[in-house]
Amino acid sequence: MKNIIFLGSKAIGLECLKYLFNQRFKYDYNLAGVLTNSRGQEVSEFCVKNNIILLKSLDDILSLKNIDIGISIQYHQILMKKHIQIANDIFINLHMAPLPEYRGCNQFSFCIINGDNEFGTTIHLIEEGIDSGAILFEDRFKINDNIWVEDLYKETYEKSLNLFKISLPKIINNEYKLTEQNNLIGARTTSIHYRKSINAIKKINLSWDKEKVLRYIRATSMPGFEPPYYVKNGIKIPIHLSKNNFNIGLEKILKDIA
Repeated sequence: MKNIIFLGSKAIGLECLKYLFNQRFKYDYNLAGVLTNSRGQEVSEFCVKNNIILLKSLDDILSLKNIDIGISIQYHQILMKKHIQIANDIFINLHMAPLPEYRGCNQFSFCIINGDNEFGTTIHLIEEGIDSGAILFEDRFKINDNIWVEDLYKETYEKSLNLFKISLPKIINNEYKLTEQNNLIGARTTSIHYRKSINAIKKINLSWDKEKVLRYIRATSMPGFEPPYYVKNGIKIPIHLSKNNFNIGLEKILKDIA
C-alpha cells in the first residue's frame, strides 16, 4: 500500500482531495496527511470531518515516513528540494494551464490577452523551479475567440478535475512517461507570470482600438476580484462590464471620455 500526501487549496484542490479520499480503497493507498493554507478552509473542514491528518506547515512533511507520492494542487508555496525528496516515487502538481506556455499565475488572463485559440491543463513533476518540471499528463482544448476569463476558468476547472481523475491510477502504478519541458520549447512558446502581474493589465487605455480594449476587459473581469479600470482626469474609474452588456456599456464609456 502506497502512502500519499496532499497539498492543496481552493475549489479545485478540495474536489481533488475528495476524489483522492474516496478512491483510496479502490486503488489501495493511504492518505497520510494534508496541508492547506488560508484559502483552504473547506479543505481543513473536510479533513477534520474525515479524520485525515492535517499538517500545520510545509516543514511538517519532513517528519513523515515512507511517503511514496506527493500531490500539490493550488498550494501557494514553492517546494524546496528537501520537501520534494520526501516522496519516494514522485511529487506532482496539477497546473491549470498548458506548459511550458503559461507558468506561474494569471494564466487565464494572459491567454485571452494573447488571443490564443487553445488552452489546457497539465500534471507535471515538481522541481525547484516554477512549473518547470517534466510533464506526465495534459489535456489541451480549443477555446472560443471571444471567451471571457470567468468562462475560461470554469472550462479549465472541469478539464483539470477530469484529468486528475483519469491520471490518478496511472500515477499510483507509475504508468507515465516524463516529457521534459525544455524539449518542447520551440514547438511551444514559454512564459511565466506572477501574482502581481494582473495589476498592470487591469489598467485599460481607451485610446486602444476596440478589439484590444475588449480583449483586456474580457481578460480581467473576474467576479470576486477588482475589476479593470481606466483613468479620467486623474481619477481611477472601474469598468463593470460583462459579456451580456459589453457593447452598450463600452459605447457609454467612450462617449464619457470623448
